[in-house]
Formats: sequence, structure tokens, C-alpha cells
Amino acid sequence: MSARWKAWRNAALMIVALVALWELVYLLVGESALASPLATLRYGLRMVTSESFGAHLYDTMRAFAIALFFSVVIGLAVGFWLGFDRLSGDALEPMIVAVYAIPKLTLYPILLLAFGLTLSAKVAFGVLHGVIPIILFTLSAVHNTKPILIKTGRVLKLTRFQMVRWILFPAATPEIFTGLRVGFALTLIGSLLAEMFASQRGLGYLLMNGIGLHNVELIMAVTLVIIVFAASVSTLLLYVDHRLHRRG
Repeated sequence: MSARWKAWRNAALMIVALVALWELVYLLVGESALASPLATLRYGLRMVTSESFGAHLYDTMRAFAIALFFSVVIGLAVGFWLGFDRLSGDALEPMIVAVYAIPKLTLYPILLLAFGLTLSAKVAFGVLHGVIPIILFTLSAVHNTKPILIKTGRVLKLTRFQMVRWILFPAATPEIFTGLRVGFALTLIGSLLAEMFASQRGLGYLLMNGIGLHNVELIMAVTLVIIVFAASVSTLLLYVDHRLHRRG
């Protein structure tokens, strides 16, 4: 049996086990607290085929895509800068870690004052969650690059940009990609949290609307859509991550 077949088999067994556990918990707690898998699937199919769902999905994906773009660009730029400049990295890394430890929800009122109830606030909150892990993983990846590669670049008198482009980035790609994978998940969380607390559209808004109306089927259906999307992309990213580490 090939390793790929085993992976698919294990994934299928895990999904079956989770659905069975879901059904068991539903039978224990009842309809007032949880919807059954079948009821959730039926409601979810009606929801995603409705006219209004497309607008909510588009709002969430637009905010998330923009936030992820800025998280990656800023995270890589700052991470390479701090990794390449040891003095700046040693001085600023503890500050970045300290900022990362702050509960992000405490900063959301400040973002609302700065950006208002707009797309910018959702993007900023998503970036706030996703950018720091990318910075830290990139910084660590540059620090772990073999010294002989750095010395070779200096002997060849490469500029900083050339050093990053031809030496640091290829050598640090596996660890950087791990940071991107973590940044993806946290950026999505930040974008959804922003919609939950101050938005009139989006999946996060639908989720909070379902909670306010105590619509269990809506809550479960929206949660299922988010989980399926996040799990699908995360599985693909994890596969690429493992390939990069094996190749490295």
C-alpha cells in the first residue's frame, strides 16, 4: 500500500470518525444546542445556493485575500530585513514577540476608530493576526541559513537584494513556507473575527446573526463552510510544506 493511499485512507477515516462523533454529541445534547450532520448539510446547501450568500462570501474572501497579501508582503520584507541585519533583529524580535502575545481583540476598538466600519478595518485586523508569525518564521529561517552560504554571497559581493533573491530565499524556503501556512490560518481567523464584531456582511456576520437569533442550523452551516474551506487549503499547504522540507 503506497504512502499516498494510506494518507487518503487515514483522512477518510478521520472524517467518518468526526461525523460519527458529531452525530453522537447531537443525540446527547439535542436540537436546542446542536444540529445533526444531515440537517446541517441540508441547510448548508440551501444557504450556499441562495442569492444573498454570494455577497457574504465575496465580502469575506475579498477582505481575507487582501489581508493575506499584505501579511505575506510585510511579513517577508520585515523578516528578511531583521534576519539580515542582526543588530536590528536582536533589538526588535523581543518587541515583536511581546506584541504577538497581546490579545488582539483588545486592539480592535483602536482599529475601528482608525478605519471605521469599512473593509479596511477587516483587512487591518486580519493583517494584525497573520503578519507576526510570518515575520518570526522568516527571521528564524534566515538565522538558520548555513553560514557558508552567507560567506559565499559576500565573497561574490552580492547586494542585499541579490543575497535575499539568490541565497537566503531559496535556502530558507521550507521554513518560510511553514510561516506562510500559519499566517494563512491566523489571517483568516482575524478577518472572520472582524466581521463578527463590526460588519454588516460576510461569513462572520452571518455567524453572529445566527447566534443572536439562536438559529442553530445557520450557526452550524456557516461553521461547516468555514471549516471545509480552511481545512482544504490548509491540507494543500501542509502537503506542499512537507514536500519542501523533504526536498530541503
